[in-house]
Amino acid sequence: HLSAMAPAAKSKAEKAAKAVKKGQFKRTRKPRYSVVFHAPKTLKQAREPKYARVSAASVQKMDAYAVLKYPLTTESAMKKIEDNNTLVFIVDLKATKPQIKDAVQTLYDVQSKRINTLIRPDGVKKAYVRLTADYDALDVANKIGVI
Repeated sequence: HLSAMAPAAKSKAEKAAKAVKKGQFKRTRKPRYSVVFHAPKTLKQAREPKYARVSAASVQKMDAYAVLKYPLTTESAMKKIEDNNTLVFIVDLKATKPQIKDAVQTLYDVQSKRINTLIRPDGVKKAYVRLTADYDALDVANKIGVI
């Protein structure tokens, strides 16, 4: 039946027959570089909730007035005000240094250079707020009513 075909079709048919007998593709095994199997990283979809799980957004509990409790008026605190351009406050135990910095900024309109904190043995947190050179701690203390 192959002899009755056109020469082009015949060579095509012979190629196809050869491919079927021999097999066209050689299977290669992908090299593994690790002895443990790691599941492939798949697409992680972002959550798209159908409704909000909380009815109202949580309100900010630590505002400036909650962070700073009161200024300290001890002798050593006064010395800090005069000599080191530093105000001393008793602050909320959970307040962080950035929160203290923002609270001093909003309440007293002064820029602080750095803030050191410690927790006293009686369990309250004390913050030393060093002011920048453009602000005078004495003036701010007078404005607050510490002195």
